Amino acid sequence: MSEVYATRRERLRERCAASGSATALVTRPANVRYLAGAAPHGSVLLLLGRGQDVLLCGGPPTGDAVEGRPDEAVDVRVLPRAGGDPAVAAAGMAAGQGAESLAVEEHHLTVTRHRALGSVAPRLRLADLGGAVEQLRVIKDEEEISSLRIGAEIADQALGELLESILVGRTERHLALELERRLVDHGADGPAFATSVGTGPNSGRRGHRPTDRRVEEGDFLSVCLGATYQGYRCEIGRTFVIGTSPADWQIELYDLVFAAQRAGREALLPGAAYRDVDRAARQVLDSAGHTEGVSSLTGHGVGLEIDEDPQLAPAAMGKLDACVPVTVEPGVHLPGRGGVRIDDTLVVRPEADGGPELLTITTKELLAL
Repeated sequence: MSEVYATRRERLRERCAASGSATALVTRPANVRYLAGAAPHGSVLLLLGRGQDVLLCGGPPTGDAVEGRPDEAVDVRVLPRAGGDPAVAAAGMAAGQGAESLAVEEHHLTVTRHRALGSVAPRLRLADLGGAVEQLRVIKDEEEISSLRIGAEIADQALGELLESILVGRTERHLALELERRLVDHGADGPAFATSVGTGPNSGRRGHRPTDRRVEEGDFLSVCLGATYQGYRCEIGRTFVIGTSPADWQIELYDLVFAAQRAGREALLPGAAYRDVDRAARQVLDSAGHTEGVSSLTGHGVGLEIDEDPQLAPAAMGKLDACVPVTVEPGVHLPGRGGVRIDDTLVVRPEADGGPELLTITTKELLAL
């Protein structure tokens, strides 16, 4: 992996040079990990000229799965005293090496921190690195996709085991905690995000926070969870009916969301516009009269963060590339009744390679549990 990280840093260095900065300071944790292999709490990465790359940390790296293991080619330096700001120390180091400008992630730095950088190195011109690292992260290599694939397998296992247990009478909160425990039991670093479990009138809500409502016979039960594996985060969402055969309205709504999700998945091809993927799924729901209670976006990228570029939304600009992992997660929520959400993680592949690769494989059949 050392060559992979070195190549990533070199690509960023070339972008900085093209914009007039020979040095760069990366502070966003996911970006630090992408470039250095690890992101100990509060650490920053300083890219100096001539291939000098320094990871500055407030304390010694642990090397555990949560923060990652630093690339051997990176110079790891721990601040001599606790409480110091690695970003400020990095700016001072850049100035001490004779740098004239420093590209920084202004979208991540607070105003106070930005001022502190200027204060410690007043002659250093601070430029904006913008979303340069995020743009590099959009297309994943096969090693990254492999981590996502394993995370998806873990999430599938955890969800599958839950479906084999007794659900009636248990609370949303209890089920969410059990799912997160099962993720870790199966080898995940931890959950990719706060697990969402919604029952009855809470079902189908995107980002619903579990409550103490108990599962009842005839409820829709919607679950959205994800696993983190080697820092990479995937996502899966499914909706089920509890205890009895589904009611007619439940079957009708489920079939509609399933058709929308299938349309979105089939639109995932290299060169497809982000908003066209969203439109493919959304027009299925619109044609059935569901313009209210519909998710604001059809999907988003995943990787070292659970909500990355690209955004598959009505106003999104840009086109898909191969090897971009995204979610497709349309949903409809009917106030007071509940709803349906179906969510998969897929990797964009050309038709010659079989089209989109589905990572999350738990059945999408409407099951009565």
